[in-house]
Amino acid sequence: MPTFTKLGLSTELLKAINELGFENPTPIQKKTIPHLLNSNQDLVALAQTGTGKTAAFGLPIIEQIDTDSISTQALILCPTRELCVQITEDLKSYSKYLDGINITPVYGGASMETQKKLLRKGSQIVVGTPGRVLDLINQKKLIVTAIKYLVLDEADEMLSMGFKDALDSILEDTPKDKQVSLFSATMSQEIRGIANRYMKKPIEITVGKQNTGAENVEHTYYVVHAKDRYEALKRITDLNPDIYGIVFCRTREETKHIAEKLMHDGYNADALHGDLSQAQRDQVMGKFRVKHLQLLVATDVAARGLDVTDLTHIINYDMPDELGLYIHRSGRTGRAGKSGESISIIHTREISKINILERQVGKKFERKLIPAGKDVCEKQLYSLVDKVEKVEVNDEQIEKYLPNIYKKLSWLDREELIKHFVSVEFNRFLSYYENAPDLNTVVIGKNDARNKRDGGTTFSRFYINIGHKHKITPTRIIGIINEQMRSKSIEIGKIVISDKYSTFDIDHRYQQDIIKAFAGAKFENRAMTIELAETIQEPVKQDRHERGGRYDRPARSEHSDRSDRSQRTFGRRKRR
Repeated sequence: MPTFTKLGLSTELLKAINELGFENPTPIQKKTIPHLLNSNQDLVALAQTGTGKTAAFGLPIIEQIDTDSISTQALILCPTRELCVQITEDLKSYSKYLDGINITPVYGGASMETQKKLLRKGSQIVVGTPGRVLDLINQKKLIVTAIKYLVLDEADEMLSMGFKDALDSILEDTPKDKQVSLFSATMSQEIRGIANRYMKKPIEITVGKQNTGAENVEHTYYVVHAKDRYEALKRITDLNPDIYGIVFCRTREETKHIAEKLMHDGYNADALHGDLSQAQRDQVMGKFRVKHLQLLVATDVAARGLDVTDLTHIINYDMPDELGLYIHRSGRTGRAGKSGESISIIHTREISKINILERQVGKKFERKLIPAGKDVCEKQLYSLVDKVEKVEVNDEQIEKYLPNIYKKLSWLDREELIKHFVSVEFNRFLSYYENAPDLNTVVIGKNDARNKRDGGTTFSRFYINIGHKHKITPTRIIGIINEQMRSKSIEIGKIVISDKYSTFDIDHRYQQDIIKAFAGAKFENRAMTIELAETIQEPVKQDRHERGGRYDRPARSEHSDRSDRSQRTFGRRKRR
């Protein structure tokens, strides 16, 4: 395998990257660095996050900067503040033995005046987010009319965040003879459009297959009922005592809710979402980077651009709606040659999504069973023993306490002492999981599943005083229940819409909660009233009818991607 010394880099750069522990270039670096050093041709590079892209474009740019000029010669655009800061720090590390190179990060959420002062002093390389870069260009504080190198890093993320117009405006202000390098994990039509519009016959370099997951990531999934997802998350976490990962949720409300529950239950977790101030965000990320947090609960938007190494797991608490999002999520683990696991906790009707992802990612997804309580206890016990065995002992500090410790524990023999010691930490797991239920579903047919622990789910049926007359749909009823209950993990069954009223079935355990939640509630200025109709036992196996597209599975409250079937019965009905 070639080393960096064979890529044409200067002695100063080689010395810096050697100190950083770089030995052999990654595949993307091996292909990209020689091209950018020896050619002016534009470049499209497709590679997953964590494959060394910053060095791939950063080292050639630093190598070619004219230090006799203080004008901006290179502009690197990236989607988020965190990635902007990370790229800047990496470039400064690479160029530490080169005099006269100034690198300035510009991003929102920080003082624009401070950034303007740094730009006035002269900065050959500017790293920035599209919004702040465009603001500074419009104010004529960032001059890009003489740049030689333009990099679009994580271009697919920038487009998905809505930066297309900003990118168009920035690119139009730059010289036509610049070299453009576009780095992306996926090749969408939008990315292809940027390449066609602003790049001149670019060479395309691909590491791995296009739009596929990282090679070192294992893809697994667990099938549970919606109401059991949080318990499944805890059990998966407990089965992996050394987990260091990100839990992805769909909405900021759910992100807050899950993080708060995890913290309340004693896990080292916190949330990252759009409602946090920049200072709060920095504080959370600071704790996560130094591993004071084991789990970061985040939305896709909030986690964009995060560059955190050594993640062991990615957990999809909610499945993403797009393939590209799944690839970005899973690509955050299994970096730098290390292995990782991407876990999806799915509802019974989401198995079809797994089938689609398998085909498109090009990998087999393994279905695993939610571990039983005894399995979790066993894993935690051996983890505790391993930690005790490997703990560093400070003889000098502890020596003075040993005589009293020996005296206090002298009544215990060796076996009893071990039992007492292990039980200090282990008892809480034994107590919690003593009567832990089986959370796994039983798959019947291709995409159906049933929980057979108690012969099925018990539902309570409610009447609600809105129907066709009020332009209500099943999807809207699910949304109303979500809004009033402030929860998306409650299982909903059959929904029937009549002219002036509707009925819906809901997990009977939430019967009193929903009565309270709907007290005083309104729908489009109309007071909503609900009334308990009956309690029914959901049979394990139902018939699917030949007409009407009726559903024979409980509806899930998180969201619905069904089309409007307000003229039909959603749920189970006996054959006539």
